[in-house]
Amino acid sequence: MGAEVVVPRFTVVTLGVSEMRRSIAFYASLGFVRKFQATGEAVAFFETGATVLALYPWHTLAQEAGVPEEPRPRAFRGVTLAWNCRSEAEVDAALAAAVEKGATLLKPAHPTHYGGYCGYFADPDGHVWEAVVAPGIEVGDDGRVRLPEETRAAVPRCE
Repeated sequence: MGAEVVVPRFTVVTLGVSEMRRSIAFYASLGFVRKFQATGEAVAFFETGATVLALYPWHTLAQEAGVPEEPRPRAFRGVTLAWNCRSEAEVDAALAAAVEKGATLLKPAHPTHYGGYCGYFADPDGHVWEAVVAPGIEVGDDGRVRLPEETRAAVPRCE
């Protein structure tokens, strides 16, 4: 019997949150569909397309990962989550909806140097999200992102 082939895949993003009830309400209000609700407030799972967004109490996540719970970072953590959109109007709508539901606007939507359009918000625990439309990156009717095949495509990042 040969060795099992390992296929890399990105399946779940787990965010440590301070108040489960508040965070569950925030992500549900954005339109993410919560599944497997039998977990109550111990953990929350939301379908997002090809991946799952999970919310987990910050202190428990730190304990399970074997890292100290304190001090909690107050500055940029070096990670952003992206919400790819089909149009500039959808970027504006995504940012407005997030702010209306309790997010903090970090950077208003604006044209980018690469021909895209983006802005940033933070969820109630400070997790940074980018709402973006980028040339060459398609968002299908199913909400899934399709990347171009070219090997020399410009790297779309909001400035």
